[in-house]
This record gives sequence, C-alpha cells and structure tokens, in this order.
Amino acid sequence: MYKMLAPLAGALLSFAALAAPTVEMQTSMGTMVIELDSKKAPKSVDNFVKYVNEGFYNGTIFHRVIPGFMIQGGGFNAAMEQKSAPRKVENEASNGLKNDRWTIAMARTSDPHSASSQFFINHQDNAALNHPGSDGWGYTVFGKLTQGMDVADKIAKVPTGNRAMYQNVPLEPVTIQSVKIIPEK
Repeated sequence: MYKMLAPLAGALLSFAALAAPTVEMQTSMGTMVIELDSKKAPKSVDNFVKYVNEGFYNGTIFHRVIPGFMIQGGGFNAAMEQKSAPRKVENEASNGLKNDRWTIAMARTSDPHSASSQFFINHQDNAALNHPGSDGWGYTVFGKLTQGMDVADKIAKVPTGNRAMYQNVPLEPVTIQSVKIIPEK
C-alpha cells in the first residue's frame, strides 16, 4: 500500500511547493525575497510567475518611488520605455489579503482588471488600497517580502524627480537585475 501511495505523496508535495512559490528579486540595491500566495491570489501569482519564467522583469526598473507609500516596478526599462506586457489578470483584491507594509500587489489603471506585469511593494500600511477601495475593487495583494526589507527601504529613499510625463521617477535607475523562483530545499 505504501509503495502505491509514495508517488502520490511525492506529487502532492511537488504541487504544494508550486502552490506557494518564493521568488528572489536581485536589484541594483540588493536582494529581496518574496513569498507568493497562490492560495488566495492564484490568478495574480500565476501571471507573475509566467513573467518571471519568461525573464520579463530582468532589466526593468523601479520607475515610481514614493517613500512612506510604495515602490513600483516591472514595466519600464532604464530609458523609461514601457515594455509590452500582453497578459492581463482579473482583479482578486477581495481575497482577504491587505495592502500592509511589505506586501506586494498588482499595479493597474482605473480599469480594475487591467493589471499585467507591473507591481508595487507597500512601504506602509495602505488601507485605502484594500478591497473594496474607492472604486469598488481595490488592489490585489499576492505576496509579501520575507527578506530584504532594508533593500525596499533603501529604494524608497532614493532621490526622485519628473521624467517626461512621469513623476516620482528615481534620478538614478534602480534596476531589477533578475527575478527567479527559489527551488524548495
């Protein structure tokens, strides 16, 4: 009986490992580790992981930095050219996760279902971004930093200014060098 269940147990362990992936984000200011919550935000995590596996985030920047609010990245290169991000993801902000300090959430336009590749890391508790929010939706939290909070703090403190039509852009680019899934040990 055990021999018959062993492959099933292995498959379940593999599924569990994939169900809560952890990513390492190497930036020009240091490394952050983010635990994703695929149980509460399965569509957002799946979308983010697809972009990670495609290498989409490599070479993008944190293009919007507001200390005491959030740091946003995942959509522009150092020349402030927006990368084409074809996939959109349905808003999952009603999942019970809150936009608390150190959580990661999907950035979007005024269209609640417009999130694609861009994300932000909350630099403080941002209750106004929680479901239902002022627009009836809120912003989908899909994970949290488990390491590198000091790196997020350093990024939040960089000098910023205006660049073309964009505000709060770091004067010196803060580059996301790589994002990768950390294998389970």
